[in-house]
Order: sequence, then C-alpha cells, then structure tokens
Amino acid sequence: FDGKAWTEIKTNIPDPYWHDPVNSLEEYWAQIRLYANVKSRYQTLFENPAQTPEYGKVVQVPNFKSQHVVSRNVDVWLPPNYNEDNAYPVIYMHDGQMLFDGASTWNGQEWNIDEVVTHLMMENKIPPVIIVGVWNTGRTRHSEYYPQKPLKLLPTSLRDTLVSRNLAGKPQADQYLNFLVKELKPEIDQKFATLTKAEDTYIMGSSMGGLISMYAMCEYPDVFGGAGCLSTHWVGDPNIQGTEIIKSFAQYLDENLPTANDHKFYFDHGTVGLDGLYEPGQAMVDKIMQSHGFDDMSWMTKKFEGADHSEKSWNERLHIPLQFLLKK
Repeated sequence: FDGKAWTEIKTNIPDPYWHDPVNSLEEYWAQIRLYANVKSRYQTLFENPAQTPEYGKVVQVPNFKSQHVVSRNVDVWLPPNYNEDNAYPVIYMHDGQMLFDGASTWNGQEWNIDEVVTHLMMENKIPPVIIVGVWNTGRTRHSEYYPQKPLKLLPTSLRDTLVSRNLAGKPQADQYLNFLVKELKPEIDQKFATLTKAEDTYIMGSSMGGLISMYAMCEYPDVFGGAGCLSTHWVGDPNIQGTEIIKSFAQYLDENLPTANDHKFYFDHGTVGLDGLYEPGQAMVDKIMQSHGFDDMSWMTKKFEGADHSEKSWNERLHIPLQFLLKK
C-alpha cells in the first residue's frame, strides 16, 4: 500500500480482520504482517490448546473425524453444576476457537459466551444450556460457511468468481451441514445429557457464521429450532458491486423458510466497518420474513449503532439473541 491507498483504508477502520485501532500507515503495515503470519495466526489449530472458561467446563474433542469435511476440534461447554441426570438444550456455534478463551485466539478477542450464559442463568433469564463450539479450519472456512443453494441462483460468471476467489474452488456448505447433523450431533447426544428435539437445538454464528446458521435451519428445520445470525454477511464478498448476491439469499429464504410457528430467527448488524454494508441486505430479508408470517415471537432483527465487526461487539449484545431464542 502506498500513501494514497492509506487515505482510503483509514476511513474504513476498524477493518473486519484486525480490530485494534490504528492511526498510521506504519501501524497498519504492522497489523498486516501479523495477520500474514499464518503459523502464528492459526497456532491454535496446531497446538490444540485447552480452553479455559471463566465459568463451567470445556470438554475438548480434538481432531473430530468426519467423512464429509476435514477434521477439526470441537469444544463442548458444560454449564456450572452440570448434572447427567438432567437434560439440557444445546447451541451449536461456528468459529468455536473464538468463544471461550481470548488467550488462545489469533486476535486476543473472544465471545466470552461462558460468562454471558452463566450470568443469564443466574438471573433465571435462560435455562442451563450446553454450548458446542465447532472450530473452523482457516482455509476452508468460507467454503464451508457460504450457503450452496443460493450460489446456484447467481449468474454463472459471478458464481464462478465467488467460488474461485472466496471458496477455494469448492463449495462445501452442504457437506459441512452433513457433518453437523449426521456426525457431530449424534455424538454429542450420545455422550452428554442433551434435549435432542429441534425445539431445544439451536445454531448460532457471526458474519459467514450467520449465513451458515440461517442456511442450516432452512435445510434442516426438523433438527434446528432457532438460528442466531449476528452480523450476517449478506454481501457475500464486499468487493463485488451490485445486489445479485443479496438477492440470491433473499430468493433462497423466500423459497425455503421453515414454518414460523415453531422456528425462531434472530438477525442483527452494526454500522461500522464491514457491518456498515449489511443494512440493505437485512432490509430485503426482513420483508421476506414478514411475508412468511414471522412476528415478534418468532423473529427479531436488531441494528446496533456504532458496533463494528468484532468479537467484542458480538459479546456486548450476545445476551439478546440468547434470551430470544431460549425463551419458551
């Protein structure tokens, strides 16, 4: 980057990939060098560090094998006073390495979900719940999290560009959902005290994780009863101009939304950085939700002024989707 490029870059801080504020081109270069150090950035994938939550207990299943996608770590968070004689609802969350312990994450941030969940339980605002953190693998994250069926609704040239540039040449969202539904969930239900029906099974994520959570509930409405989609990445690729990608997601939802009386959707977005691009897409989706009969009991969309695209921002509002989804 030269000085001219920096004048454009600094207007978009905080950037979606490095969240610490930077004031100069030199500081930005330093952030890029850290980000480009792949061995350091994905150190957690190489070392499988133990997650140390503030509350509850994490049981790690390292290198969970799958016939559908590459293996990855899975962290199962058990709430304080977990008792095998009881049965608990379960939330499956993407980007699992970012949930419990900022000391082991690439950017030093975390969702702090164990603290948020525990405080809500102590205040009797949600029931005790199990959290399953499914790690991403880095390289295959976009290809696993980008919904496949909306891809087919795009013009061929645009679809080919997305697949080659963003999805490592191979869309894998359907395989990823097969892994979650047919391999991981049965294992979790066998080894832990879970409530297994859709009404007690939820899926949640941010950004691309928001997209795949939406897709999961549409594809498997008999498995998931609620989806938490924070900072949903409706733009698909922020470098592609136009509304074709957003329209493809809206069309897919219009054709595949589950019934409103027994499913819940939560969407949100901020207004800073990458999150500032999401409002038009969310407005289009909101119209689809209304047309399918989703109301205040089954659907919520929230806008957070001044919130950026970071774990810190998601942590600050996490209590809202948790209470909305888990409320009976």
